[in-house]
Amino acid sequence: MTQPSDVLFDQLQEFLQRVMCVMQMRAGDLTVDIDLTFNQARTVFVLAAAPEPMAISAIAEQIGISVAAQGRVIDRLVKLQVVERRESPTDRRVKLVSLAPRGMELAVVHGERRAQALREVVGRIPADHCARLSAALEPLLAGDLLRANPSTPEAQENPL
Repeated sequence: MTQPSDVLFDQLQEFLQRVMCVMQMRAGDLTVDIDLTFNQARTVFVLAAAPEPMAISAIAEQIGISVAAQGRVIDRLVKLQVVERRESPTDRRVKLVSLAPRGMELAVVHGERRAQALREVVGRIPADHCARLSAALEPLLAGDLLRANPSTPEAQENPL
């Protein structure tokens, strides 16, 4: 017998795939805009979300590639003037990386394109469906269950 959570999983997976596909098509692709590889684009997005410059090893860990490969990614992004690399003030062996103004502009423009694409997707949903979906999402988003790092014990016991 199919469980309600299995049905919801299938529906959410299909819904999110469709939304992401439309958003990606409408927003364009940073990799195409300035001829970046997938890992170079991922590096830009990781750095755009980082509150401070990151060590190359930390970026590599977050992306899931070797430090040597991440170093090559950074080399290319430095040449493209997308990122800036400098020594750590506390450990000269560590290289810190942050977005250069051009990289920040790319990340902002891409984010704005994705937001506009999502607005277009939502604009195609009939008002009554929007209201029902919004009502269903509101209590989930108000709680801690859908956060990347749930802080409440209940959320940690019932991770998504």
